[in-house]
Amino acid sequence: MADPAPRHPAHAALLTRWAIHLNSAREPARTPSPEPYGQDLLARWAEPQRRYHTTDHLIAILDRVDELITHATDPDAVRLAAWFHDAVYLPDRSTNEERSARLAERALPEAGVPQPRTAEVARLVRLTRTHDPAPGDTNGEVLCDADLSILASAPDAYAAYAAAVREEYGFVPDDAFRDGRAGVLRELLSMPRLFRTPQAHDRWEDAARRNLATELALLDA
Repeated sequence: MADPAPRHPAHAALLTRWAIHLNSAREPARTPSPEPYGQDLLARWAEPQRRYHTTDHLIAILDRVDELITHATDPDAVRLAAWFHDAVYLPDRSTNEERSARLAERALPEAGVPQPRTAEVARLVRLTRTHDPAPGDTNGEVLCDADLSILASAPDAYAAYAAAVREEYGFVPDDAFRDGRAGVLRELLSMPRLFRTPQAHDRWEDAARRNLATELALLDA
């Protein structure tokens, strides 16, 4: 039997964070231990096929959600959606968001989360497929802005992100990857706003567009 993957240095802290988020979101009378659910999620985020969609990505999204959370109408749902949004991730599949949402729909009611909040978590997870929340969807705006925040990184961090994405798609030939990635970048650049919350738009919009344009130019070259 292969040795299990080493635990992330923040594993214990993340379990504590998960317990806080789950306990805040569920009915007080329902008290199954948060730990098995957290352990399962963290095992998923540590799967070996991941290069960008890793535990570090989960931590970054949780942190960005915390920065933007006052914009949300249901902070508990947004935080749970951050935990689940890439819980199922296989680079060669197009159903990751749907399967992640279904995982939330199975796990959260069992853990004591009310059905309306579970449904909102699943909706938000599915929304990360397009990152295009409807006007007034404040919960969706917070989660999508957090998920796209990597686009506004410093140039070296953005380059590392782009390289990690390429590694995840290592099974795709170079020409096909360049064409597909360029299409994604052009679609993002064509959006009137990458970031929907006022705070994220003010902080990250210009830097993200510069990074996207630079990567696109390199691909086109």
